[in-house]
Amino acid sequence: MEALVRHCVSTFERIDILHNNVGIVEVGGCVEASEASWDRVMDVNVKSMFLTCKAVLPHMERQGRGAIVNISSVAAIRWLGVPYISYATTKAAILGFTQSIALEYARKGVRANCILPGLMNTPMIVKPLAGVYAHGDVDAMVATRAAQCPTGAMGDAWDVAYAALFLASDEARYVTGTQLVVDGGLSCKVV
Repeated sequence: MEALVRHCVSTFERIDILHNNVGIVEVGGCVEASEASWDRVMDVNVKSMFLTCKAVLPHMERQGRGAIVNISSVAAIRWLGVPYISYATTKAAILGFTQSIALEYARKGVRANCILPGLMNTPMIVKPLAGVYAHGDVDAMVATRAAQCPTGAMGDAWDVAYAALFLASDEARYVTGTQLVVDGGLSCKVV
């Protein structure tokens, strides 16, 4: 990360936006998940954000401005019916991580916000979740997840991208420490 940041600064002379869009899912509850699986998900989903922020924040602070957008998940705040304890835990950790940065750097001109996507139709869901929902039938899994959404369809990567674009933009200059839910109303449901 330090080498990447040095390259960005030497090429562009500054870093204005950091978009931490990372996440892997490994299915398993507290008893079923292995320690190795737990550590892998923690390293990818949380430690990677820590390392990118650690490398970027000094530059943003020197510049007196910057925007960080971290991707969490509705799984951080709601049970979604899938036993993926490491995923839910890491995505919840990102909420506190983001707010800590937001408050520590607010007077330094650096904003940090978080997006909580709901059920999204992306390639990431196919391998780990098809067996959980529909015994390996990807089309049935997509249909089941779509039916869970109040809109009748899952969102896609563009729905998250547009939210990230807003939070990274000057139009969101007075928005920091927020948790923007992008889930088509899913988190409003009781069942």
